[in-house]
Amino acid sequence: MVNIIGLGYIGLPTALMLAKSGIKVVGTDYNVNLVNTLNDGKLTFEEDGLQELFQAARSKGIEFSTEYQKTHTYILAVPTPYIKESKKLDPKHVISAVNSVLDVCEKGAVIIIESTISPGTIDKYIRPEIEKRGYVIGDDVHLMHAPERIIPGNMIYELESNSRTIGADNLEMGEKIKGLYAHFCKAEIVVTDIRSAEMSKVVENTYRDINIAFANELAKICRTDNMDVYEITRIANMHPRVNILQPGPGVGGHCISVDPWFLVGDYPDLTNLILTARKINDSMPRHVLGRVRDIMREHGIKDIAKVGLYGLAYKENVDDTRESPTLQLLERMDEHLAFGVKAFDPFVKERIVDHQFMNFEDFLNEIEILVVMVGHEHIKNKMDLIKNKLVLDTKNICTFEGAYKL
Repeated sequence: MVNIIGLGYIGLPTALMLAKSGIKVVGTDYNVNLVNTLNDGKLTFEEDGLQELFQAARSKGIEFSTEYQKTHTYILAVPTPYIKESKKLDPKHVISAVNSVLDVCEKGAVIIIESTISPGTIDKYIRPEIEKRGYVIGDDVHLMHAPERIIPGNMIYELESNSRTIGADNLEMGEKIKGLYAHFCKAEIVVTDIRSAEMSKVVENTYRDINIAFANELAKICRTDNMDVYEITRIANMHPRVNILQPGPGVGGHCISVDPWFLVGDYPDLTNLILTARKINDSMPRHVLGRVRDIMREHGIKDIAKVGLYGLAYKENVDDTRESPTLQLLERMDEHLAFGVKAFDPFVKERIVDHQFMNFEDFLNEIEILVVMVGHEHIKNKMDLIKNKLVLDTKNICTFEGAYKL
């Protein structure tokens, strides 16, 4: 039996995949409402293909509980936030989960940490925690790190199709766990040491953050001299060795906007480029706010309540709002006592901010300036409804003339 600890965006799909593959799985989470919802046959978030996967896993007998199970294999997918003041990883949830596993596990159990952690976390925090309880690592328990690589909106495909990395002290044990993941992962699975597994995951997201920052900085440069960043990027990308990304209103989600801070926190004297990229991407919501101010002045609009933000999620076609640029923008507005801006997102079904509308037409009726923060398919199919508004299109999706750009 495999006990998956943490039933959020990573733990739940992983648990369902293993169960569908015929492995006995129990998913554990301390959130009683979440566990009750799953036991009632309802999902806790939306994702393409997740409902079908959920039904398949239930037919194979997957169970959900608030209790840790006595077994031989544990996969930990608990949150790993960073401490804003120090930029370092806060390992409290991982440490707590490891201790709860040690309370019940069989001798020789394997503890696999899937949560993204900063390089050296297992040596600094996890090994001492295990050893101070008298356990011998490699005998009483085995430690591994198998970082996830999936993205909301495409989780099911990527769980099956993305290559994986398994970091292990003992490569023979790593090969055994490789066999476990091979039940659903069709891509290459690399077995390496734990430090390399930790570092490679953080490096992947940091690389993407830096590339996004270049596109965003380019957008700011072009705005200063009224140049078309999209046309310039299109031409530059015709070079066979150039691939500039599209700029946007900021970076959200729990990976790209968080993981680079782990390196900045641990290596402050060596991460100038990484820190600068983070600052550029974090500055984009403020840049959007400046563009809104410009449009209001140009059209003599003085009431901020006439502005509507489309999209609360951090990316297209999902309901995941973690670290979303829209929420960052609303924080900046709150700091300046700018209250009353409207918001709408077709994927976010619960009210999470003030003045959030649940009906798109009602939302449009209340605003003069529409700020497209997320390029959901929903709005791509509503161009006729928005073309008479003043539109700030931060995602370059509008198909009509006259929309303002970043």
